[in-house]
Amino acid sequence: MNAVPSFAGARSATVGAHFGGLDEALAAKLGSRGELPDAARKILYVTSEMTDFVKAGGLGDVSAALPRSLGRLYDVRVLIPGYRQVTALHPDIEVVARLEAAFGLPACDLGRVRSPDGLTIYIILCPELYDREGSPYGDAHGVDWADNDIRFARLGLAAAQLASGRHDLGWTPNLLHLNDWPSALASAYVAWKGWRVPSVLTIHNLAYQGLFDRTRLSPLGVPDTAFQIDGVEFYGKLSFLKAGIVYASHVTTVSETYAQEITTPEMGCGLDGLLRRRAAEGRLTGILNGIDESWDPRTDGHLGASFSPEDWRGKAANADEVRKEFGLAVSRGPLFAVVSRLVHQKGVDLAIESTESIVRQGGQVVVTGRGEAPLENGLLQLAQRYPGQVGVRIGYEESTARRMFAGSDFLLMPSRFEPCGLSQMYAQSFGSLPIARETGGLADTIEDGVTGFLFRDPALYALLGAIYRAVDAFKSRRKLNTMRRAAMSRNFQWTRSAAGYADVYGRAMSDRVAA
Repeated sequence: MNAVPSFAGARSATVGAHFGGLDEALAAKLGSRGELPDAARKILYVTSEMTDFVKAGGLGDVSAALPRSLGRLYDVRVLIPGYRQVTALHPDIEVVARLEAAFGLPACDLGRVRSPDGLTIYIILCPELYDREGSPYGDAHGVDWADNDIRFARLGLAAAQLASGRHDLGWTPNLLHLNDWPSALASAYVAWKGWRVPSVLTIHNLAYQGLFDRTRLSPLGVPDTAFQIDGVEFYGKLSFLKAGIVYASHVTTVSETYAQEITTPEMGCGLDGLLRRRAAEGRLTGILNGIDESWDPRTDGHLGASFSPEDWRGKAANADEVRKEFGLAVSRGPLFAVVSRLVHQKGVDLAIESTESIVRQGGQVVVTGRGEAPLENGLLQLAQRYPGQVGVRIGYEESTARRMFAGSDFLLMPSRFEPCGLSQMYAQSFGSLPIARETGGLADTIEDGVTGFLFRDPALYALLGAIYRAVDAFKSRRKLNTMRRAAMSRNFQWTRSAAGYADVYGRAMSDRVAA
C-alpha cells in the first residue's frame, strides 16, 4: 500500500496575521527550536536571475525580495553568475576568491558587492561563460545557449565550493538555498564530495528541468553510478532538476496547491513518483511567494495618479492614461489587461479567443509581454482587427506594467498551470480583479467572487463564463468597489513566506545534525 503524501504548507508555518509583529513572533518560534544558534544561520541563496541586475521571469523578483526578507533572521548572501548586465552595473567588483577548475568546468574568480541596502552578493566572474548579449538562458532571439550545461553546472559547483569552507572568505554557509534547475546540481556536488551541508531546492516551475545528453556526464563531473533511475537519469537524459530533488535535504515549491499538483501524473512532468516519495517523507513543502511593499497604489511613483480604497479617482486617471498610451478610444466600459510571458502555459491563446466577446460587451483589452512568436503575431493581428479597442505592446517595461495593473478593472490570467504567479497579487493590490484558472498559486491567492473570478477547465467556454461574471460585477459599482476593497486588503507580504522558509531551514539543518 502506497504511503499517503503529506504536505507541509506555508499556512501552518506562518505566524502572525499582519506585517506588524510577525518578525518578533517568528524569532520566538525559531528560538524555541533550540537548534539554530546565530553561528548556524548563514544561508547562501543561489539563483540564475535577480531583478537587481537581470530578470527573465518571476524568479528574478523572488530572488530580489526573499533574501532581503530572510535577512531579518539570517545572514543571507546571494550567489549569481556574472552576466554582462551584472558586471556593467559593478565595473569595480572586489575579487575575494579563486574557484578552481574541475572536470570540464573552468576556473573562475569570485566577486563580491554590496547592494545599497546592505545585501551581500557574490558574483561568479567567468567572461567566457557569462559575458554575452541576451538573457541569462539564451541569445537575443530566444535561442538557448548551446553550453548551458557548463554555464549552470559552474553555478552549482561554485555554490558547493563555497559550502566546503575551503576558500578564505571568512564566511561559510550552513545551508544552500537553490532555485530551479540552473542551480540544482549544487546539492549533487555536495553529496558526491561528501560535504555535510544541507540544501533546500525551490521548484518555481517543474516544466523546466535542465535536460542534457548523457555524453555530458564526464565534462560536468557526474559519476556514472549516479546515472540511473534513482539518481540523475530521466528518460535517457541527465536532468539537473531531478538531481536537485534527489540530493537536496528538502524540496519546496511556490504554493501549497502546486505542491500537491506536481505529485500527480497530470502535472508531475514525469517526476510525480519521486515527488510523491518526497511528500510521504515530509520533505516537500508548498510556500506561497510574496510581493514587496512597493506594490501600493497610494505611494507607487510609477503611477500617473495615486489612489486608495477610499478614493478611486486616481484609478480612473490611470485607466485614462493606459488607454492613451495604448491608443484606445475613450470608454466607460471595463478595461481588461494581460501582463504576461506570451507562452502556451499562460493561456494567452485563450485570452486571444475571448477578446471578440469582451469587445462585443463594450470592453477593451491591453496586453504587454514577450514570448512565442505565433502568440505575439496573433496579438498584433488582434490589435489590427480591433483598432481603438485592443492595444498590444510586445516587450516589457516596469512603469507601463504597473500603470496597467493600476488602471485596469480586470486582469486576464487563464494559465493552464501556474506554480505561484505574482501578477494576480500585483493586480489585487492595485484593485484590479484577476480572472484566472483555479490552479496552483492562483487557487491559493484568489477568492472566487470576492477578490476575483476563478474557472476550472482550461477552455474558452470556462474563461468566458468567468468574464461574463466579471462584466456583471462591473455593471454594479457597489459590488465592483466591494470586491476591489476586498482584493486590496489581502496580505501578500514576504514576511509570511519567510516564516515558511525559516521552518524548512530549521528542519533541514537539524536533520543534518541528527543524521
